[in-house]
Amino acid sequence: MNDIVCISPVDGSEVARRPVATGAEVAAALAQARKAQQEWSRVPLAERKAMMLAFLHEMRAQNDEVVPELAMQMGRPVRYGGELRSLEERVRALVELSDEALAPIVPAERPGFRRMIKRVPAGIVLVIAPWNYPYLTAANTIVPALLAGNAVILKHAAQTLLVGERFQAALDRVGLPKGLFRTLTLDHGVTRELISSRSVDHVNFTGSVAGGRAVERAAAGTFISLGLELGGKDPAYVRPDADFDFAVEQLVDGAFYNSGQCCCGIERIYVHERIYGSFVDAFADLTARYRLGNPLSRDTTLGPMAATRFADAVRAHIGEAVAKGARPLIDPARFPADKIGTAYLMPQVLVGVDHSMRVMMEESFGPVVGLMKVSSDQEAIGLMNDSPYGLTASVWTEDAAAAERIGDGIATGTMFMNRCDYVDPALAWTGVKDTGRGAGMSRLGFAALTRPKSFHLRIEH
Repeated sequence: MNDIVCISPVDGSEVARRPVATGAEVAAALAQARKAQQEWSRVPLAERKAMMLAFLHEMRAQNDEVVPELAMQMGRPVRYGGELRSLEERVRALVELSDEALAPIVPAERPGFRRMIKRVPAGIVLVIAPWNYPYLTAANTIVPALLAGNAVILKHAAQTLLVGERFQAALDRVGLPKGLFRTLTLDHGVTRELISSRSVDHVNFTGSVAGGRAVERAAAGTFISLGLELGGKDPAYVRPDADFDFAVEQLVDGAFYNSGQCCCGIERIYVHERIYGSFVDAFADLTARYRLGNPLSRDTTLGPMAATRFADAVRAHIGEAVAKGARPLIDPARFPADKIGTAYLMPQVLVGVDHSMRVMMEESFGPVVGLMKVSSDQEAIGLMNDSPYGLTASVWTEDAAAAERIGDGIATGTMFMNRCDYVDPALAWTGVKDTGRGAGMSRLGFAALTRPKSFHLRIEH
């Protein structure tokens, strides 16, 4: 029997090892989920909402254990306190949205008829969650799926094996029907078979483009619905009228928080020529103040990447860019913990970059950002659109009209002004091009987890 193993990027130790679920175990879980979903779909929404708030309480109770556990699994420093604050914001927002999002749609009155479109549960929702924000990315679908009356099967990433068990423990304690939510340890092959067997009704996958294509291939011909959030190469544009210090501070954080391992993190920045030189200096100075080290230390502001292979990929992007003429601004001497062959990787800022370099075109997903000079809004828009991805983009300016005009010209799922690297649960989380398909969060997120059912009732004849 194969095992899934989580190896810590902190020290190379084995954090967890779990056997892959057998075919019989998967079949039993699906049968139980199908039965539980029928029961759950009849539970009033008010009760479902109360259980999701109880789930939040249970997650809060685990947080002191979760934070260091998460640091050992994927490297985020404990000083940032885990994901509880954002988790609470999202759960509460989704609970509040659910009444309106799940209410029947009633068309204009027609005498003698009662007409409506109900939102009914999809059935069983398979959530395939990534390691970079393992609680948030999973909850983004789990919570609205349960609110909408679905059953949920969670397959979490190998790098964050214990997160699925934390969800299981919390949801087991709130009184859900037995088997309604189930965490299963699955490898790629078993996951593929689960999707292609049409045993689930909706799949939500967050991860790489290659992973998304694998999910689509597995689902081919099944007609099950898919939600695919596949990352980005998110750009920022700093106009000359930006609040300079604020833009520098926010963009440094947007580029390097979580060691740059964020699908909506800042990976490339275009700066107007009038402020380019001073922006580059200030950005590099602030970046150099990070402290790379053991994430269990409260002095550490930048932990290791989640695995050595991820750090190696980022080093390759940097190395190629430098070989093509890019200039690194951060002195390695300031980061003695950075060592080749480990997951510990210093932050790096590159100038002299262009779009022939992978670091400006492919998702690096690590602590590196390239800065380019532009002479106009139009040049910035062209460069921001020159990407196979389209998740978020941001413009830094004091002119809201200009920000909206620029946003209208950018192919992206979310357009920010004076903000980045943030998910607003009231807005649709979506993307274009290789970023994927579908929408999460907001009212639209509930629509993806339900199906419309029309009622056409003749009440007079």
